[in-house]
Amino acid sequence: MIYLELFLTFLQIGAFSFGGGYGMISLIREKVLMHGWLTEEEMLNMIAVAESTPGPIAVNMATFVGSSQGGFLGAILATLGVVLPSFFIILIIAALIRNFMKYAGVKAFLGGIRPCVVGLILATAITMFMSTAIGFSGIGDTLATDFNGIIIFAILILINIVAKLAFKKKPTPILMILISAGLGMLMYSL
Repeated sequence: MIYLELFLTFLQIGAFSFGGGYGMISLIREKVLMHGWLTEEEMLNMIAVAESTPGPIAVNMATFVGSSQGGFLGAILATLGVVLPSFFIILIIAALIRNFMKYAGVKAFLGGIRPCVVGLILATAITMFMSTAIGFSGIGDTLATDFNGIIIFAILILINIVAKLAFKKKPTPILMILISAGLGMLMYSL
């Protein structure tokens, strides 16, 4: 039954992921591709849309996958699955927070989790870049460089650098998303 499978899969993702939405992307990608719910290309498009829409990226991704596989009920169940573990963990931590942080073991645990989360986010970013820019998603793939994507990426980096130097602050994510959407429409329609 697809509804139970969606709920349990996203419950597992929510329960065993650390680092918030970005830390969940690699696990969501693995599970979604394993189940055959989306292709690699659809997954990359979904990540872009989930990042561009308001709300936490993991919730947006769960909702999108659930909707694509089970309609409205699938979207609700996948979203519930991904948020319930965090909800209950936060309830427990909120009740115990005053006494929780004084233990060295808790501090050591959180200190050990940070590098893992950074590694997961970095691995996901590298995988997405390789898949998008050079068409590499696995051993044996033929490489197909996407020059438009590389040019857009370079322009966005240049805009970021110029804004930091000229205005002493980074451009807002919303502005960068709008610029990249405009560049994408321009570059890919030519």
